[in-house]
Amino acid sequence: MKRTLVAVLVLSLVLFSSLTALANQYEIAVAFCTLNIPFFVEMERGVKEMADELGARIIVTNAEDNAAIQLSQVEDLIVQKPDLLLLAPVDSDVLVSAVEAAHAAGIPVITIDRTVNTDKVITHIGVDDVVGGRMAGEYVAERLGGKGNVIMLEGVMGSSAQRDRAQGFEEAISKYPEIKLLTKQTANFNRVEGMNVTENLLQAYPQVDAIFAQNDEMALGAFRAIEASGKKGQIILVGYDADPEAKDAVKAGEMDATIEGSPYKLGRLGIEAAVDHLNGVELPPQLLVDLDLVTQDKLQ
Repeated sequence: MKRTLVAVLVLSLVLFSSLTALANQYEIAVAFCTLNIPFFVEMERGVKEMADELGARIIVTNAEDNAAIQLSQVEDLIVQKPDLLLLAPVDSDVLVSAVEAAHAAGIPVITIDRTVNTDKVITHIGVDDVVGGRMAGEYVAERLGGKGNVIMLEGVMGSSAQRDRAQGFEEAISKYPEIKLLTKQTANFNRVEGMNVTENLLQAYPQVDAIFAQNDEMALGAFRAIEASGKKGQIILVGYDADPEAKDAVKAGEMDATIEGSPYKLGRLGIEAAVDHLNGVELPPQLLVDLDLVTQDKLQ
C-alpha cells in the first residue's frame, strides 16, 4: 500500500513538474520582413529548430517586404503579449514606432539581419554588411584589374542591408579611380525585378564590366538578363547571401561570387539570444556571424 502511495506521489510530482515547465515555456514572436526568398526561409528553419531544442513556442509573421503590413503585424503581436519579439524589419525607420511600442509594453525586442534606428533594442543578431559589401567591392576591383564600369542592384530602400552593403561596396571601389560606378538602382531584393532592371540597364549602358547585386535573388535575375543580352561570360556578377541556388550558379560559372553569412545560423542564434535574455543573461549590443567570399574554386 505504501509503495503504491509513493508511486502515485512521485507520478503526481512528475506531472506537476511537466505542467509547470509548460506553463513557464517562453513564447517568442518572430516578425519576418519576408519569407518569399530562400535566405529568410533558411533563417526560419534555424529559428524553428532552435526553438524546438530549447522548448520555446514561436509565433511567426511574414510581412512580404511591406513595411506598413509589418507595422500592423507587430502591433497585433504586442496585443498578444509574447515574452519577446525577434524582428527582421522591412524598413529601419518605419519600424521604430513599433519597436518603441513593444518596449513600452514591456516586451523586449531583438533585431535580426537588419537593424531598426532606435536604442530600444536589446541586441542585434546579424552580419557586418558594410564588411560584406566591402568584400564584394574588393573582389570586383581585383577581377577588373582596377579598371572598368560597374552597376549595383540595390535591395529594399531604407533597409539597413541596402544601406550598409552599398556603403561597403562603394568604399572599396572608390579606392580605384579607373573603376566607374555607372549607376545603382533598386530591384527590391527580388529576382524578377533584378532581371528586368538589369535588362534595362544593359540597354542604357552598353559597356558594363561588372554587376554587384545586394542579394542572390537579384543576382540570379541579373544573370538571366545577361544571358539574354548575349553577354554571358563577359560581365562579372557578384551576389550576396550564398543561397543554395546561388552557390550552384557560382559552381556552374553563371555567377562569379557571393557573400555568405549563413541565415540558418542567424536564426538559431536569434532564438538562443532571446532565451538567454529571458533567463537573465546580459547580452552584448550585437552578435555577429562571420562572412565569407564564396567563389567557384571554394566549391570544387
